[in-house]
Amino acid sequence: MKRVIVILLSLFMLAVVGAASGVMYVSSKVTDELALKSETLFTIESGSNAYRTVKHLRKIGMTDVSPFVAKVWLKFFAGSTSVKSGTYMLRPGQSLVDVFTLFTEGDEHLFAVSLVEGLTLAQWLEALKQNTDLVFDLNDRKLNQLTQDNGVDWCCENVSQTEGVYLADTYFFTKGTTASEVLKRAHRALIDFVSSEWELRDAELPLATPYEALILASIIEKETAVPAERDMISGVFVNRLNRNMRLQTDPTVIYGIGPTFDGNITRKHLRTATPYNTYVIKGLPPTPIAMAGKAAIHAALHPLTTDALYFVAKGDGSHQFSTTLDDHNAAVRKYQLKR
Repeated sequence: MKRVIVILLSLFMLAVVGAASGVMYVSSKVTDELALKSETLFTIESGSNAYRTVKHLRKIGMTDVSPFVAKVWLKFFAGSTSVKSGTYMLRPGQSLVDVFTLFTEGDEHLFAVSLVEGLTLAQWLEALKQNTDLVFDLNDRKLNQLTQDNGVDWCCENVSQTEGVYLADTYFFTKGTTASEVLKRAHRALIDFVSSEWELRDAELPLATPYEALILASIIEKETAVPAERDMISGVFVNRLNRNMRLQTDPTVIYGIGPTFDGNITRKHLRTATPYNTYVIKGLPPTPIAMAGKAAIHAALHPLTTDALYFVAKGDGSHQFSTTLDDHNAAVRKYQLKR
């Protein structure tokens, strides 16, 4: 009887040691670093499960965990195994345990798209179309829907007013997000930012609505690429509006010409009446002429106090500002005519 007990205890101990060794082996394999030399995107397709995900990682050479070890680990030790479909960024130094934390928490990689200030909606749409991480789903009908029911009465009641009603910024998204979702966020961001800035605007501005501030911001955005000049440009335009002077700004003329503009403004262009030709019309054009960023919107609502009524491009991206027409004409001769 003693002999039987000894044998049974020995077998039990062997089983315990074997199990412990097995656990240690499984643990060592799933905590080994993945075979990654650089950051790598990895996609889990919809409908996939944890075991198939490990098999996929093995197939593409990221891990050498065997199917048996994978099954044991997933069944007894892995905790949550409900992987979520999506695209994830895997990094050198991560183990199977590490990446499964990403997969089960749905911590997808965020891609970025920069919607640049000073560009038109047409240019933005082309950029969105070229972004292979987005699903491009936009057409005229959907664009009109994106800006409706936004909770304010100062923007986009007219469905044709889609230019300039999105906030220029960088937007982050997961792979497969639709372009319409990105623009919807950009529109909401614009409504929130302009509404909040409007409440803090300087007193006695010649702007009746937040939408007019947005129109002015779009002109400021097009007129200068020098951040430090934005509030000065705004101050000049506010002075001209207060004095009932025409704005006489070339970007509005160019926008009014449309796609046929060849890059050269002529005297005929300046004399041709369009709703956007501020050499002909008084006040602001009917809509924004480009997308504006936060800085330009802030400048439109907080112009620099100045006596300047004119400015001319120096040719290096900056401008010469003048308070009198004589000084302005001299600046034009100096910086424009000689070129």
